[in-house]
Amino acid sequence: MLLILRSRLLHPTFSSLLKFPSPNPRPPPQFSLSFRAAASQTPNPHRASAAKSSGAAAAAAAAESKANKFARTVLFVPPGVDPDEVTEDMVLPGSNIVVGPYAGDAKIKEVDFVKSSIRAKDCPQDERPEFAMLGRSNVGKSSLINFLVRKKEVALTSKKPGKTQLINHFLVNKSWYIVDLPGYGFANAPDSAIMDWSSFTKGYFLNRESLVSVLLLIDASVPPKKIDLDCANWLGRNNIPLTFVFTKCDKTKAAKGRRPDENIKEFQELIKDNYRQKHPPWIMTSSVTGLGRDELLLHMSQLRNYWDNE
Repeated sequence: MLLILRSRLLHPTFSSLLKFPSPNPRPPPQFSLSFRAAASQTPNPHRASAAKSSGAAAAAAAAESKANKFARTVLFVPPGVDPDEVTEDMVLPGSNIVVGPYAGDAKIKEVDFVKSSIRAKDCPQDERPEFAMLGRSNVGKSSLINFLVRKKEVALTSKKPGKTQLINHFLVNKSWYIVDLPGYGFANAPDSAIMDWSSFTKGYFLNRESLVSVLLLIDASVPPKKIDLDCANWLGRNNIPLTFVFTKCDKTKAAKGRRPDENIKEFQELIKDNYRQKHPPWIMTSSVTGLGRDELLLHMSQLRNYWDNE
């Protein structure tokens, strides 16, 4: 079963994940992320012959070992799940995320703005679990927050990237927070804000005990940016829990000759050296088509419920 799942994850059709019609139907591109060599399923007549011989058991054991390695290194297997027992229907569509026993009610019933903070130490101190939204200034962060809570202006959206320059806390269902962090990589903010961004944001990550996970937003419509890679690698080196949220996955036109699926694959390859033991969870989203909303909220629910029960 896991070998079938590996083929589906490493070679899914990008168009089937996005669920919108194409005016010029053509064979969909293959979407391979990592472990390309391990994904090859080409029949080997010698192996087929061996399977009929006394070596069949050994071949089956080797296949099972490869499948287990895949589950442990490519999939995000949450607490409470045995990697050896993962099945295809446990993996959220458009992601590498396995759903476990801590997944619960993911509905957002109400959301309220609480406060804006200049420094990490000024943030709410009630110890409710929180998820921090982080990304480049034009990655679609505010749009994703509004999309998740299904309210148009919960987070400020603007045609001028870089408007968010404070740490903004939004209380969800009176029990947990979405935190809107300043976007990075935008030069039109005041000079003092540009200089202070790194220190106060890193201070938030390193000292915020109620932080369940960083949702690092990556624009899938453009090739990987060095500033995104640097941010991902810094979070990895400092053992900050994160989920890669690929945005703008509805974009069908190639940017600089690259499709979104190709950009996602390249990003995965570039960051894997800092995540050799276990690959972080990732998911594809679009605030335009609705792709990934329910799946992301379900993923957040299992992280939050596990954090509550630690």
